[in-house]
Amino acid sequence: MDVARLAGVSQKTVSRVFNEEPYVSAEARKRVLEAAEQLGYRRNNAARALASGRTRSIGVITLGTALYGPASLLMGVERVVRDTGYALRVVNTVEGDPAGLAGAVDSLLDQGVDGIVISEPIDEQGGGAEPLRVDVPVLVIGAPPPPLTSPAVLTAGGGADLMARAATEHLLGLGHVTVHHLAGPQRWFAAQDRLEGWRTTLTAHGRDVPAAVEGDWSAASGYAAGREFARDPEVTAVFAANDDMAIGLIRALTEAGRHVPDDVAVVGFDDIPVAAYVTPPLTTVRQPFDAVAHEGLRRLVHAIENPDADPLPTSAPPIDLVVRASTAPRQAPTGA
Repeated sequence: MDVARLAGVSQKTVSRVFNEEPYVSAEARKRVLEAAEQLGYRRNNAARALASGRTRSIGVITLGTALYGPASLLMGVERVVRDTGYALRVVNTVEGDPAGLAGAVDSLLDQGVDGIVISEPIDEQGGGAEPLRVDVPVLVIGAPPPPLTSPAVLTAGGGADLMARAATEHLLGLGHVTVHHLAGPQRWFAAQDRLEGWRTTLTAHGRDVPAAVEGDWSAASGYAAGREFARDPEVTAVFAANDDMAIGLIRALTEAGRHVPDDVAVVGFDDIPVAAYVTPPLTTVRQPFDAVAHEGLRRLVHAIENPDADPLPTSAPPIDLVVRASTAPRQAPTGA
């Protein structure tokens, strides 16, 4: 109706244009398409669905990566979407493509999805990105919402800073004077949150905040950082932003003769399946991927099916520090 009013034509004409039917003048077709563009409508399945109701499909935008965190979150979302009775449509983005998110949103809207999940862990937009116009509810997982307009913008999967605080508190509680940080790449929102949680905790306790060492999530980057940490006798505790880097770090420390946990205590993040079986078994923060997916999709489906209702309330994310043998009370220096 809004498109018809703006274009100065009948609703029947709008329907004919959207459905690519004949008997519409070129001038009327042009006015309808321009009005639709201005109002954010699309001449596609979404428009056709206006007459037939919802498509009962949910689109997911995710980074095309095999990294444990994004891959595990996508698996959790897939399981929950199946349980809701909605179909799932997935569009992958590519790291380093600033236009990837906007293109993915357009692709899903062209397919007529009823809602969109954005699980895009990297800040590709920058400060000058144009706001996205999305005419369905949007759920953003594990990141601040990008600039967009939508009937409902929901978030889930926050709290990585609180989990990082728990890891840092654990090491301080074992008697370590301070905690060093092996950070993830700072273009990733998760890496930013974990670094901030670590820094905030040290500051709150009045401890020195050492310069963080930045890795790239890989065990190889953890190994390289571990060689650097091993040369500093003041390093007695390290919080690594993921388990793969923590495992590489431990390997380098061990090769350098720094025993874990007696000389250096190490905490990771994620609780990947192998974390319990490395030597020593890794203390880590377990990410609640399934819980995040379940709560986020529950709220998104509610927004889709009850567009005039208030959003469902959120709950605090669980913090699950899994203590294993890579951490222990700090050993008193020899001769002390």
